[in-house]
Order: sequence, then structure tokens, then C-alpha cells
Amino acid sequence: MRIFELDNVCGIKSPVVTMGAFDGVHRGHAMLLARLREKAAELGGESVVVTFRPHPKLVLGKFSSTISLLTSNEEKLFLLREAGIDNTVILDFNDELMQMEACDFIEKILSGRLGMKHLVVGFDHRFGRGGSGDFSEISECSERLGFGVERVGSLKTDRGVVSSTGIRDALSAGDLAGANEMLGYSYFLRGTIVAGRKLGRSIGFPTANVSPDFPHKLLPGVGVYAVSVRFNGDQYQGMANIGYRPTFNEISALKSVEVHIFNFDQQIYGQSVQLSFHHRLRDEMKFPSAEALRQQLIIDRNDAERVLKGM
Repeated sequence: MRIFELDNVCGIKSPVVTMGAFDGVHRGHAMLLARLREKAAELGGESVVVTFRPHPKLVLGKFSSTISLLTSNEEKLFLLREAGIDNTVILDFNDELMQMEACDFIEKILSGRLGMKHLVVGFDHRFGRGGSGDFSEISECSERLGFGVERVGSLKTDRGVVSSTGIRDALSAGDLAGANEMLGYSYFLRGTIVAGRKLGRSIGFPTANVSPDFPHKLLPGVGVYAVSVRFNGDQYQGMANIGYRPTFNEISALKSVEVHIFNFDQQIYGQSVQLSFHHRLRDEMKFPSAEALRQQLIIDRNDAERVLKGM
């Protein structure tokens, strides 16, 4: 997949375009992207995703410091590459872009700069100043500017329409199974190993403290999870605790991410890891003693190993 900034776009053959924030690149997005690739093949062209940096929520949000997202820009690009997209164009989401009317955006950027031949949009896609650009307006622009346009329907599951908002809500509530079903893959985060208090080591369960690389990364709800850990090109199994370590802390203001990697005894401070969350084992609990916690961790490890067997 080729990645362009708007100023250096070049050499895209008969661009077939879709656009959006694509937070999470979930199953609904995957359906849209599959149609994008299919239409590009029909027209003898190339698929193009136009997306934004930073996520528009971080620009439009009144309290952007509290906004949480499913993917960083780098994670989103990784998932788009995995989806088989030919080209991604990254636009800086700024005041100028935010104030553009929908047809001006299409004429100046999608048609003028990219040379778009066909546009594929989602079922509820709106863009342009104040979100005024709906499918009816896009269709009017297509007739005037001479490009094709089509709309892809929604993807519905037993949990409703698949959406980034729905996935964020599920993760925050600790519904990892529901979130992963809508994502189409196990939710993951990338981070750096940082020094901790080494409390886990004192009870025979050493943990690595993970600081997420993306400050707006949504952490799954508080609890204990069966995870896989990718480090230095290798994959390990483990269990992670997301929460406040109540057994050791009467009051903790910051949510932590700690992972116990099975059959692993290396010093990896400062190293990058990726955690993939496969199953939620239980709620975080306050235990009467460190020994009671240790006994529960033995049960958790057995449960995690059973869940992860064969993965």
C-alpha cells in the first residue's frame, strides 16, 4: 500500500475512492473496502482511502483530552494495508478543511487533486461544513463533475449496526466478546514497557507495565484478560490486568495496564510490544491479602491457558 500526503499524490491509476475516519477499521468498514477494491478492479483502476489526521473528534471535541479512540494513525494504516488497499491519502484535518462545503471538497480535492473516477460511501456518510454533505448532495456533485458514486449499506449483527461508536461502548463496558465480534479481529494496543513497582514479582507473577504509545487509545474496561503479546517479532501468551491494583493500592488515580507473560523471563524495559485481547476472564477485585491474590492468579493463568490453547 502506498501512503501519500495530499501534496505528493502521484501516479494513481483511475482512482476509486472512499473516505472517512475509519477508526478501528471494523467489519462494517471491511465490507465497504471490499466493494471499493471490487469497483476498482471493474474499472481497471486503483483503490484509494482518503482519511484524516488527527481524527476529527480530536479537533471538533470540546474536551479532546478525554476522547478515546480505537486506533492510532499508524494502527489504522496497518489495518488498511491488511485489507488490501492500494493507496491511502492522509489529509490534515484543520480549520480550513473543516470549513469546506461538501461539493467544494469534492471538486478541489477528490476530483481536482486526485482525479477521482468513482466514489464509494458508507450508508450514513456525511461530510463537509456542518456535516451537510449527504448522499443526495454527493449525487448532484457527481452529475456535474462526471464521476460515479454508490452507497454501501450497513452491516448488522445481533448486537445492531456495526459502528466505531458501538465498539467503543462495548470495550468500555468490558464486553470484549461483542467488541471483537464487531471488529472482526482481537482488539489490540501497542505500547512501551515501563518500570513499575515490581509488586507482581513479589508473589511469583512478574508483570510488565505497558504505557500505550497513542495517548488517546481506548483501554478495555477494568478487568483481567487472556492476551497474546507480540515482542521483537515473536508471539507469547499471557494475561493482562487493566485497572487500579486495589489489593496493593487503597487509592489509585490512574488506570494501569500490566501483563504477565507466560514462560518469559527477560528484562524488556523500553521495548515496544503489542497486546491483543482475546477473552475477558473476570472483574478486577480487591483481595484480603497478597496470598489470596496469588491463589486467584493461579486460577486466572489456568483459565487463560485454556482459552488461548491452539491460538
